[in-house]
Amino acid sequence: MERMIGMTVMEAIQARRSVRSYSSQPVTQQELESVLEAGRLAPSARNRQAWHFTAVRDAALRERLMAACKDQKQVGEAPVTLVVWAEDDPLMACGQSASTVDCSIALSFMLLRAAELGLGTCWLGAFDAEQVKEALGLPAQAVAVAVTPLGHPAEQPAARPRKAPAEVWDVRG
Repeated sequence: MERMIGMTVMEAIQARRSVRSYSSQPVTQQELESVLEAGRLAPSARNRQAWHFTAVRDAALRERLMAACKDQKQVGEAPVTLVVWAEDDPLMACGQSASTVDCSIALSFMLLRAAELGLGTCWLGAFDAEQVKEALGLPAQAVAVAVTPLGHPAEQPAARPRKAPAEVWDVRG
């Protein structure tokens, strides 16, 4: 498998940060498509691929999304805001929401690709899903799962502390 930039997956994981301040430098169409493609290639439950990735460049629409995201300034500041949403919300056999799981996997892939390209992101959990749907004109049955700004960082956040392996690993057998 060919590496585009020369960064391993582990290096992208280690490099990724939650960026909350963005420069005005635009995200190129090639960069955007590469990030979106990473999400498209992600696995999904039963290979449904029922996700959608809406990339918002329009400043006025990003302002509406910022209001739906509890006025988090990075939504309006970044040159692109990505909204990951699903067509519906079926449950998997284990009782989990297929849409939440599938969209989260896809966004994780996109965040890592963005990190590899030197772009910043910040997975937002503070947003009103109905307002996001309304701003984008999504279908009534759609589920807005995640929002992230996407752009060139105006800051280089330090790594946040992580729990020790012994606190989270449980290897049996």
